[in-house]
Amino acid sequence: MKYFIFAALLFVMLPASAQLKATARCPEMLVDILDGHINRVSPKFTAGEIKKVFPCYTSEIEKTDSMACAGVFIKDKGLSFFTDRNYIEITDVYKGKMEPAVMGAPRGSLFKFLGNASIKDDSWDAFITRYGTLILYYNTTGKVNKIQMSSRAADYIKLCN
Repeated sequence: MKYFIFAALLFVMLPASAQLKATARCPEMLVDILDGHINRVSPKFTAGEIKKVFPCYTSEIEKTDSMACAGVFIKDKGLSFFTDRNYIEITDVYKGKMEPAVMGAPRGSLFKFLGNASIKDDSWDAFITRYGTLILYYNTTGKVNKIQMSSRAADYIKLCN
């Protein structure tokens, strides 16, 4: 009887020390360029709110007094949510859905969706939107390779390096 109780206790306690854990899965993602959000997550969301929607985040930097930019990052998906600076960055690593399809689009081909850029530079354009500012960055062939959606006006944006 002692052996039976010992075996039963051992059997019950083994799962408690298991080291296998399922990987958090990301929901299917949709970037809405015109409304400035990803799956309804806007640049104004807190880190906690973002992590609830995207439990698959790869890293987080908390707000401290250091020069590091706080945020929640899903690097394997090309997404960065800079929570202390209220903007979302999408790189060309992103392969999910996007409305309108801006990533990879040639410079100047998005007028029908975005109108004229309010600020232009050699490698980027900034557009005024109803949610704030949209910045499109271009590679050497003139195609969009990075997108930043900010809830702030262009005069008040502070971007991370």
